[in-house]
Amino acid sequence: MTIISIEYPYREYKHLWWRSPPRIFGSLLFIQWTIYTIAAIYQSRNRFRKLWSKTEKITTLDFWIINIVTGGFIIWLAYNTTTYTSYIVGALSFSFTFYITLVIWIIKRRNSTLTFVTPIVKYANKKIDQEKASSIADRLNVLFKKEEIHRDPNLKLLDVASKLDVKPHELSQYLNDNLGLSFSSYINTYRVKTATELIKTNTLLTLEAIGNECGFKSNSTFYTAFKKQEGMTPSQFKKSFK
Repeated sequence: MTIISIEYPYREYKHLWWRSPPRIFGSLLFIQWTIYTIAAIYQSRNRFRKLWSKTEKITTLDFWIINIVTGGFIIWLAYNTTTYTSYIVGALSFSFTFYITLVIWIIKRRNSTLTFVTPIVKYANKKIDQEKASSIADRLNVLFKKEEIHRDPNLKLLDVASKLDVKPHELSQYLNDNLGLSFSSYINTYRVKTATELIKTNTLLTLEAIGNECGFKSNSTFYTAFKKQEGMTPSQFKKSFK
């Protein structure tokens, strides 16, 4: 249609673009646009059903497609149901559709981040089997309880995975799926536990020194992790045992 409009400009061939006969190009444009509109509605029919579904949740991608198809239909309807100044009606309907979409976008953005792709749940379809999970758990206990590798302040996920002879993503998957913890939260659990034992038994080391002995790189990190796990600061914990 773009090529045709270049070869047969509206200014010079108005009679071919009008809605009244012979309207060759006008009819062709109408048919093409109508077919596209019907096809778009049919293609997105399942997304429209979600608007009234009580079991299926509408996604951000659904939201955009529904708005685009609905807007296209409104503009098509405006152009093809008026006989006077249809170009003005089309422009107004386009503006109306645009502003309504913008308002919905702003409202939706307050509640969640707006993207075209629905977030995918990490590892949703790749659960570690029970046997492998048990094996990882047993070896982790050896590394953290007996060898106390958490005392290394530079300990990384890659290092632990290497000691376990598993892939880093498998270790991360196990911690997330089976324990509900991130790697940093997991090692901080052992570091804080070790810190509580040192506070109870060692009277020579300062709290800062104990934090360093347990693997915390900074005093602030030590205090934050300790309070999160024990519900009190290291100094408050120490006073409770005097």
